[in-house]
Amino acid sequence: MQTLEIKAAKREAFGKKESKAVRAAGQVPCVIYGEGETIHFSVDEKVLKPLIYTPNSYIVEFDIDGRKEKGVMREVQYHPVKDNVLHIDFYRVIPGKPVAIDIPVKLTGNSEGVKQGGKLILSKRKIRVNGTIENLPDELTVDVTTLGLGKSIFVGDLKFDNLDLLTPATTAVCAVRMTRAARGAADAAAKAQ
Repeated sequence: MQTLEIKAAKREAFGKKESKAVRAAGQVPCVIYGEGETIHFSVDEKVLKPLIYTPNSYIVEFDIDGRKEKGVMREVQYHPVKDNVLHIDFYRVIPGKPVAIDIPVKLTGNSEGVKQGGKLILSKRKIRVNGTIENLPDELTVDVTTLGLGKSIFVGDLKFDNLDLLTPATTAVCAVRMTRAARGAADAAAKAQ
C-alpha cells in the first residue's frame, strides 16, 4: 500500500479556543489513537490535500516533532459551509497487526453485458477490508469479463488473499444495466419473430 510522509507539530493545549487558533494559523488539528497513547498534533492544511482529495487510500507516516508514527485516516470533519477540513482522526497501525481500511475498487475486462448493449455501473467505489499493512493492496481488482446483461457482482462473490472483507456480503460492487437503446432493440427483435 502507498505511504505518505507528513511533518506535524505536537499540540499541548486542547479545546475550542486553542483549536480555533490552530485553524487560524493555517493548520488542521489532528489526533492519532489506538495501540497505546493518544497524541494530539497539527498539520499544515496544504500538506493534507493529496491525502483527502483522492480516491486512493494511504498509510500515513507522521514525523511529530521527531517522533515517528504510522496511521490510517479514520474520520474527517468538514466545515458545514466552507467545506474546509476542521479535524482529522487517525488510527495507529503496527506492522504485523491487522487494520481495517477502505480500499478503492478497480474494474478490469470487457463485460459480456456491455458487448450486448448494456451499461457497466460501479456501485461501490471502496470496500472495507481487514489485513496487515504488509498485505494491503493499493486497489482491489475485480474482473467483469463474464458479467452478463442485468447481472451484478456482490462483495460476497469476491475473494482476496490475506484479506478479510468487512463490507456486507450483500453489497453490490458493480452491475450491467440494460440501456433504453438495448431494451428497444430487444423489443424490436421480439416483435420481428
